[in-house]
Amino acid sequence: MTKIKVTGVPLAEAKKAAILIHGRGANAESILSLSQYLTLDEYALLAPEADGGTWYPYSFMAPDEANRAALSKSLERIKAAWDQIAQADIPSENVVLIGFSQGACLSLEFAAQHARKLGGVIAFTGGLIGEKIQEEKYSGDFEGTKIFIGSSEKDMHVPLSRIKDSETLLSRMGAKVKLLIFKDSNHTIRKEEIDWVNENIL
Repeated sequence: MTKIKVTGVPLAEAKKAAILIHGRGANAESILSLSQYLTLDEYALLAPEADGGTWYPYSFMAPDEANRAALSKSLERIKAAWDQIAQADIPSENVVLIGFSQGACLSLEFAAQHARKLGGVIAFTGGLIGEKIQEEKYSGDFEGTKIFIGSSEKDMHVPLSRIKDSETLLSRMGAKVKLLIFKDSNHTIRKEEIDWVNENIL
């Protein structure tokens, strides 16, 4: 049984949906608490949950083989949430992907592997996954989708160089990417990020 917590506006009634993807060591409930801060009142909310609280065992920039099996399973779980939304006849341009840390990486990775017009992608500290960015993994056209990436300039898990390389590729795929990079070294979600997302995507 795929673990996906569903809340917010019932899928059968919703015109918009958000997939919220938690970070390492967290769970669906914790990422859903973001709905207290993000303007998600009109959205069906789907939060997949990772087995054992982790989507993949090693760094998102570890050698590809180390994470391959777990990453494949995790992307399938995101796809299961996506399929629930599609079955409710909610169009992709009304679907937002939201993630923190591991979840932010997964939200960008899933979106880029299936690029199309989306309601938005919100990545609180994340980048595309892989030892190196492999352009051949990604296909489609974002058709102007807004993608937000916020992070510390010296985050302990996500190097700024990978964020900028991700921005380059996502932009080339037709996304309008907004980076908000902060001087602090905190691995967190900041009020400035919440405010920008609420004003510009949700």
